[in-house]
Amino acid sequence: MTYRREEHVLIPESDLEGMSVDTLAVRAGQIRTGQLEHSDAIFPTSSFVYGSAAQAAARFGGDEPGNIYSRFTNPTVQAFEARIAAMEGGERAVATSSGMAAILATCMSLLKSGDHVICSRGVFGTTNVLFQKYLARFGVETTFVGPTDMAGWQAAVRPETRMIFIETPSNPLCEVADMAALAKLSRDNDALFVVDNCFCTPVLQRPLEHGADIIIHSATKYLDGQGRCVGGVVVGSDKLMEEVYGFLRSAGPTMSPFNAWVFLKGLETLPIRMRAHCDNALELARWLEGQGTVDRVYYAGLPDHPQHELAKRQQSGFGGVLSFTVKGAREEAWAFIDATRMISITANLGDVKTTITHPATTTHGRLSPEDKEQAGITESLVRISVGIEAVEDLKTDLQRGFEALENYRQGTV
Repeated sequence: MTYRREEHVLIPESDLEGMSVDTLAVRAGQIRTGQLEHSDAIFPTSSFVYGSAAQAAARFGGDEPGNIYSRFTNPTVQAFEARIAAMEGGERAVATSSGMAAILATCMSLLKSGDHVICSRGVFGTTNVLFQKYLARFGVETTFVGPTDMAGWQAAVRPETRMIFIETPSNPLCEVADMAALAKLSRDNDALFVVDNCFCTPVLQRPLEHGADIIIHSATKYLDGQGRCVGGVVVGSDKLMEEVYGFLRSAGPTMSPFNAWVFLKGLETLPIRMRAHCDNALELARWLEGQGTVDRVYYAGLPDHPQHELAKRQQSGFGGVLSFTVKGAREEAWAFIDATRMISITANLGDVKTTITHPATTTHGRLSPEDKEQAGITESLVRISVGIEAVEDLKTDLQRGFEALENYRQGTV
């Protein structure tokens, strides 16, 4: 039997003008083939064919739009790019092989030797290493400032400052940076304002609406939501993204079609997942505050958090990540973590499964002792990415950790 294209059937494009993020997460960016499939198609191909040598030349020369090679043009990847750009309110997105590749592609395409970056101390540890160690080798200097220290941000500006980079809320202390203030600082000094929106996603926060020029995502986290694939994406204006796309085309930190398809499926449930993460995290944060062996809980949803009111203005929810310090040091933190029997001990976050980790020896383990101290990464700090399990079951599992701490203090373990 021969299966032919259903070219005689006309399916109008969805009119998504003015639709909410919830609807865009399900509908935006879909590319239907002649088979008129309802679900998103996947195109696991390295290359594409042409009707003639002249058409191939036109494609490669940029005179005719269309697919060329999956290093930089693939329909499944383009569908993911279009969907996340629509959700963030950006003109264009460029997908990459990982979240760190997204940051690298942004910096390599928009910075040059002699440029200066101001970066928040409250970023993922590997982001710190990328700026401090590797970009420095190419003549890009970075100054690190506390995410909420506006006087520090202003004092760090130089004539050669070309980028301000933040992650808000921060990893892992959940500090919230004032995006509007930093956007103004960036504009006043002809610098790009880049926001890593990994913790909130466009469901809870849309940085472009607060003055950001570029948004970074590790799609590995909440955009996927089930810990299946690694990927990243950059969102911004057509002009800026054309530069990032040019780097991707030449250097090749490319997202695979399969991963893009997985992320498309993840985006469909992102709004309902994020609300469940937020609900569980807030209840768990309140519960942790009542535990005698906890010194401090870091979560912007708590009224006594220093940036609680700012978070309420910038975000529609407080996210699914929290951290807390136990009484003691590394030994106590490890004893707590090791006592859990359901929660996954892993450094990944944004999963429907709750995860727990010790930042000082995992996500931020490559930082120097001085950098850890400045970033507030203590040996007693524990980070939890709260999943969507029954919250009472999470409390039951964490209670094992508190019992282990009590036994540790009494010398019975």
